[in-house]
Amino acid sequence: MKIYLGTDHAGFYLKEKVKLFLQNKGYDTEDCGAFQFDKDDDYPDFIAKTAEEVSKNFKNSMGIIFGGSGQGEAITANKFKNIRCAVFFGNDMSMVRFFREHNNANILSIGVRFTDEDKSLEAINIFLNTAFSNEERHVRRIEKIRHIEEDQSAKIKNQRQV
Repeated sequence: MKIYLGTDHAGFYLKEKVKLFLQNKGYDTEDCGAFQFDKDDDYPDFIAKTAEEVSKNFKNSMGIIFGGSGQGEAITANKFKNIRCAVFFGNDMSMVRFFREHNNANILSIGVRFTDEDKSLEAINIFLNTAFSNEERHVRRIEKIRHIEEDQSAKIKNQRQV
């Protein structure tokens, strides 16, 4: 399992700590940026690269992205096919389990302004070590999401050809 990481300036320092945390646990990681702190950078540049990599190999990779609230980053990541990105902030670890068990989320977006480093590391650990339940109702719902993605892609393709 490969873990892709991405952030803008807001999550830069936490991403660097998380990268070391994951490497020390033996995870294969790839940093998609930002590669230096730049208060004027734009999160879509780095989040899109992260989501693109996970999308290409969504069965054997996951992503962790960081931002001020985590919301814009999740919106960006969810533009990619086969991506199910969920936002974590605060202290409620049960929601992280639900992201994985019920939604088979493959990218975790952390709102760094609303949670601390210890809680972020705890959430990441839960995210990476919680399996999708494979319950029929959850599989069915994810399949419906996949059909929506495909239908929207086809509609956009058809509009461009007109």
